[in-house]
Amino acid sequence: MDEYQILELVKDWYREGHPRWDYVRYYVLLNGNSISFVTPPSFHESNKQGQISDRTIGLVYLFVTIRDEITSFQFPMFGYSEEIVEMYVYKRGYVLVDQTHGRYPLPNLKYFIRGVEYENRLAVELIDLDVVGNNLNLPKIMSSVLGPKLLRTDLRTNEITRGDVYRIRDVMYKQKLFAGHTWDDANLIVFLYFGGHERKLSKEVFKISEAYERVFRPYRVVYNTKTWQPVLV
Repeated sequence: MDEYQILELVKDWYREGHPRWDYVRYYVLLNGNSISFVTPPSFHESNKQGQISDRTIGLVYLFVTIRDEITSFQFPMFGYSEEIVEMYVYKRGYVLVDQTHGRYPLPNLKYFIRGVEYENRLAVELIDLDVVGNNLNLPKIMSSVLGPKLLRTDLRTNEITRGDVYRIRDVMYKQKLFAGHTWDDANLIVFLYFGGHERKLSKEVFKISEAYERVFRPYRVVYNTKTWQPVLV
């Protein structure tokens, strides 16, 4: 199943109305040649002994209405630094002490997916965690933050704290990967442009957009929510 097929399933599932009255976060499970979306309670209940860890290939966040919709619609990943770090450490064999995503690593985790609806458009963006992790220098940052905390066969020694995630994220933030800007600065600039209507920032936003594409390598499809067909924007 390729990326476009996955996004089509996300779109169809969203169209049926699931996230409108249920959760906004779902786990993506591979079942042979098909995939399913599982709520956090169902995921944790089904994975008490790690039964579905190997079949967990992604995490999807979907929103109907959120604050600052246009900026999030244009740059979905900027608002999800902590979740990207969480997913990456679980993929690398660590687990959070608070068991946010369970008490077992998710070695086959591959995709992080974000969907945002804005003015009759649904933007669904998918990133590959291996590609993004390398582009964000996460292996090096994790090594510097976690130090000698190496992976062991005993699961308990692989636990990291929420503070560890914050420290990894904070180092990641300080890198000037977005046209010479840090993550936070780039996010602020695009917010001022789209949300604050500061059109003088157009050239800078264009450069940030190019850097965003290089860093995240997103697979993105925008759908018209009246026809549910892909559209060019």
